[in-house]
Formats: sequence, C-alpha cells, structure tokens
Amino acid sequence: MTDLDGLLAFAARSRLPGGGFGYLGADGTVLPDRPQETWIVARMTHVFALAQLLGRPGADDLARSGVDALRQGPLHDGVDGGWRAAEDDDTKSAYVHAFAVLAGATTTVAGVPGGRALLDEALAVWDTRFWDDAEGLAVEEWNADWSRLSDYRGANANMHGVEATLAAADALSLAGGAGEAARLRQHALRSTGRIVHGWARERDWRLPEHFDAAWTPLPEHNRDRPADPFRPYGVTVGHQFEWARLCLHLRAALGDAAPAWLLDDAVGMFDAAAGRGWAADGTPGFPYTLDWDDRPVVTARMHWVLCEGIAAAAVLGAVTGEDRYADLAAAWRAHGEERFADPSTGSWHHELAPSGEVASGTWAGQPDAYHLAQVLLLEDAPVRGSVALALR
Repeated sequence: MTDLDGLLAFAARSRLPGGGFGYLGADGTVLPDRPQETWIVARMTHVFALAQLLGRPGADDLARSGVDALRQGPLHDGVDGGWRAAEDDDTKSAYVHAFAVLAGATTTVAGVPGGRALLDEALAVWDTRFWDDAEGLAVEEWNADWSRLSDYRGANANMHGVEATLAAADALSLAGGAGEAARLRQHALRSTGRIVHGWARERDWRLPEHFDAAWTPLPEHNRDRPADPFRPYGVTVGHQFEWARLCLHLRAALGDAAPAWLLDDAVGMFDAAAGRGWAADGTPGFPYTLDWDDRPVVTARMHWVLCEGIAAAAVLGAVTGEDRYADLAAAWRAHGEERFADPSTGSWHHELAPSGEVASGTWAGQPDAYHLAQVLLLEDAPVRGSVALALR
C-alpha cells in the first residue's frame, strides 16, 4: 500500500543541486534534459511544507529549498516581477502563479523562513496582474514584461486560483489578517459562482474549460489536440471532482455565511463526474476527457483524475455522512493501488492505457507528488470540523 512516507522519499529525489526541484521520470530520478519549471517547484514546495507541518524529518530543509528557489532562483523575474513558466519559457501564467501563492501559503503556516515574503509577493502579483475584479475571475497569460495579455481565458487556472486564495486566506487569518482573509474568500466565492454555479450548472454539470477574452465558452478549443496536459478538449473528469472538493472547502471556510448551493453543486459536479466518467469506454477507470455527449475522447487513465475522485468522495462522505461516498473512495483507492501504484518509486504511475500498461501520451514519467500527497493526507489526518482539512 502506498504511504505518505514512501511518497515523500520519492519526492525528495526531485531536489536539484542548485536549489528547487526537477521533473521526475519513470524511475524516480530527475529528467536531466528537462528545464526547471515553476509549477513543479511550487507544488513540491507545498508538499514538503505539508510534510513539515506533520513533523516529517528533513521536510523543513526541503521546504526551505523550495522557498529559496522561488524567491531567488532563475524562475523568479527580479526585473519585471512574477515567475517565468520555466527556465526556457518566460510566459507569465495564472496557473503557475496560483501555485506560487499556494506554496507561499503553506510555507507561511509551516513557519518556513521566507514563506511569508513569498506569499506576500505572490499574492501581490496575483491581485495586480491576474485578478479581474470586474469579472470575478482571473485572466490567463501575459508575456514576460506584462505588456501583452492573451485573449484566452481558462477555468483550470481559476480553479487553482480558488484553491490558492483559500489557502492564503487561512494563512493570513492565522497571522491576524482577518480582513484580507475575508476578501480572498469572497474572490474564491465569486469565481466558483461563475464557473460552477453558472456555466457548469447551466450545462447539466458539463463544465466548459476554455473561453475567449469576453468569457464566451469555446467548446471546440483544442479539438485537434485533445490530450493537451493543461488545456484538453471537452469535459475534464478530474476537474469536475476538484471543483466538487473546492466547493466544500469554500463552504467550510465561509461557515454560516456560505450559500446553500455550494453543497448542492458539489454533489452535482461529483455525481456527474462519477456517473458519466467511470468505465465510460467499458473498461474500469476514468478516461481523461469526455465530449459534450459524454463519450470518451482521451481514454488514457491519469493518476491525478483518480486522486481527485478519491479526495472528493472522502470529503463528501465526511460532510454528508452518506456511506456511498466513503464506499466509492475506498473502491477507487483500491483501484489505484491495483493499477497505478509503483512499488519501485513509492509513487503512482501518472498515466496508463485503459488496459493498464504504463503510457506517456500526455505525461512522461512521474513528475511530482502533489495530487497523491493530498489523498494520502486525507488518510493520515482525518477530516476535522472544517473540511478545508489538510488539503491546503
């Protein structure tokens, strides 16, 4: 059975000699020809900060390495501000900056030196460059000097923006910043309201992911490259699960002020993903994507989709008390151990063919530990009164 300590030992192999973390290959070693990428560094920093909070030996040094890399390394733009997507890509994207905020939030709570400075800087960039207050959503992508904004808008970056701003709100609230925390939670509510309670609900829980500059859905976007790792065509099953969990996270964070629709929509998103996704092509598991008539498009099985299904089911079970969610979480966890677990690394294979063989059509190797770590944290630290739990 995959456990958190084994996964953390695997993740620690990603540490780079010059600081930060690299992309891990199928054998659990850093791919030497792949440039350092901000999303990897930020997500690994988040994972090691969570490990530090749990008292895991050596996690403090790894989390500190991640903070230093994000604040002072080659990915940080000391001239124009913000973070490059990668060492060889100076694009400034909302997806990347959401994870910088998340890393800053978790390292702040863990007391990692430099964590609060990272959070303050990342939030400032998010607020000034990405957050569009008129829309209640984040824009997607700028060029290096912030002089040109892409016309594309995306739900994926906004989803991680909700996750990150909720984590930041928790961190700031613990530090006495109740007003700033309340502001960030309202931002998360506005984004979730438009994307889930608006577009997804209107389409019977078939969530559109891609939009133009006026936030008009683009249902055919990337039809010619449906297996894109960040912007695939059609309905992304794993994102349905993630949004379901985030609705519950937001509901817990808002407390008595939470609108009733957050629970209703979490159930709607989850049930649609589970009912339409599982074995949609006749084989156990979740295809990566479905078309708008619920037919499988990319049938590869991604570990992160299953992880998000397990996490959402576990949290819904805790919130509603319904056994069906706990039963699904247990069944899907067992499926993950049977199909995805890689005892040689301590992690899970990131992509499989429907028949179970390791595949690499979208993901090469086992890049990071973010999704699986959060599933294992659910098992390691049971849900407390707030469903925000350890998933931040």
